[in-house]
Amino acid sequence: MSRIETLLGEIHALDASAGQSTWLSRRDPRALVLATLAFILTVVSFHRYTVAALLPLALFPVVLAHLGNIPLRRIGSKLKIALPFALMIGMFNPLSDPLPRVEVLGHAISGGWLSLASILVRTILTVAAALILIACLGMPRLCAALDRLGMPRILTNQLLFMHRYLLLLASEMQSMNLARELRSNKPMGLRIYASLLGQLLLRVLERAQRIHQAMLSRGFTGLMPVIGRPLAWQRQDTVFLAICLVTFVWMRSADLSALLGHALMKVLA
Repeated sequence: MSRIETLLGEIHALDASAGQSTWLSRRDPRALVLATLAFILTVVSFHRYTVAALLPLALFPVVLAHLGNIPLRRIGSKLKIALPFALMIGMFNPLSDPLPRVEVLGHAISGGWLSLASILVRTILTVAAALILIACLGMPRLCAALDRLGMPRILTNQLLFMHRYLLLLASEMQSMNLARELRSNKPMGLRIYASLLGQLLLRVLERAQRIHQAMLSRGFTGLMPVIGRPLAWQRQDTVFLAICLVTFVWMRSADLSALLGHALMKVLA
């Protein structure tokens, strides 16, 4: 299977996950969006050298994936795309911050290594939470929730159109790649790549114009319809959001890793 087909399969897998009937999918999308946003703000609010205190926060995406029936293996495979970017951001930290900050098993750990590990942990937590949110809701319901929460409609429409046109772009790339492989199995040079990219751009623009004209002929006025259950805030949504907020405040104020370490030492003693 080519990389294009793999990309299409991953996008369709996320869309299929959003169609499941789970406890999380029956919640109001605004509650999930606010809880995920509070989680991301909690993660980024820690000190740059914090690593151990961030680890208990992994409980939120794990519980969220369980309630939404989202396999963690599927989320982990997509995290591989974000981790190289996080590594590029902090790869020079050990050189710019060589002073030792902590000592682990008799070895001094510099601040640069701590900040690099903290960046990687934050990336895993925040990207995993965002991917689980998209997999549970789907882009149409997510954009509808953002619109109801006050995000400008032009931005929510752009997010939704970007999601749909990524599928369109991948589909056109797949058909062009298949046509090329049927005609020749020779490796492509730079000139052929440039020609294919130009043809792909023209085909996608032409098809996008046809889609836009079809939308206008059907009365599109800038408001995208909500697919699935209508937005209706219920008591369970308030309880879910309140529990999440209280838990995040508690995890931020109390060092759970230290508390668990002390408890473990007492048990072992």
